[in-house]
Amino acid sequence: MSDLSRSEQEALARRLEDAGWGVVPPEQHQAAWDPSFQNFWDQVRDTTLISPERGWALAEAVRYVIRNNVPGDVAECGVWRGGACLLASLVMAEEETEPERTIWLYDTFTGMTAPGSEDRIASSGQDLADRNPEGWWAAGVEEVRRTLERSPLDQRRFRFVPGPVERTLAETRPERLAILRLDTDWYESTMAELEQLYPVLSPGGVLIIDDYGHFTGARTAVDRYFARRNESPLLHRSDYTGRVLVKPGNASR
Repeated sequence: MSDLSRSEQEALARRLEDAGWGVVPPEQHQAAWDPSFQNFWDQVRDTTLISPERGWALAEAVRYVIRNNVPGDVAECGVWRGGACLLASLVMAEEETEPERTIWLYDTFTGMTAPGSEDRIASSGQDLADRNPEGWWAAGVEEVRRTLERSPLDQRRFRFVPGPVERTLAETRPERLAILRLDTDWYESTMAELEQLYPVLSPGGVLIIDDYGHFTGARTAVDRYFARRNESPLLHRSDYTGRVLVKPGNASR
C-alpha cells in the first residue's frame, strides 16, 4: 500500500467497502495516541499478535489502575512471545512511583492446547478441531525472557507459570490483581481463568478479553461465567474482537 498514491489508496478502500470490508485509515485511530504509546508500540509490535487498538486498551488500563491506586498485580494468560507483557511493563515503568506490582505470565510455552467442542471461529463457524491447531503460536520460556529483557523493570518482577492454565491456576495464583488479561482463546482455559482469577481481581480492576469477538469458546465462557454470577457487565470494544471490563466496586469476588 505504501507505493500507492493517496487517491489510489482511497479508491481501493472504496472498492473494499463496496464488497463489505471495513477499512480504517491508520490516522483515524492513531489520532488518540500520545507519543509515549507510539514509542512503546514500536518496541513491542514484533513480539505480539494483538492489534494496536488492543495494545492501546492495555496501556490505558495500566495507566488507569496506577493513577487510581487500584491494588494488585498484572496477569496475562496466553503470552505468546511476551509483547503484551512488555508493553504493560513499559507503561508501568513510566507511571509507577513505587515498584511493587508483579507481572504473572501463564502459558504452556509449547503452543496452544487442543480445542474443545465449544471452540469455533465466530465469523465462519468453522470447528477449530478441524484445523488441528494444537501447538499453534508456540514460544518457549527463553524466547519470552529475551523479549522481556527489553523492559526497564527488574526481571524478578516477571513470574513465569508454565503449563496448561486448567492445571497451573489451581496451584499458583496471585493474591490480588489489578489487571487480568485473557488470551488463551479456547472455552476450557478461559473458563478456568475466570473461575480462578476474576475473584481476586480488585474492585475497579480491569478485565481484558483478547478474543471475545473472534473465537466462540472465549465468548461462551465469558457469557456463561457472568450469567452464573447473575451479572450483565458492560464489555467495551477495543476492536472487533477485544473487550474491556472494569470490575464494579460492589463486586468483591
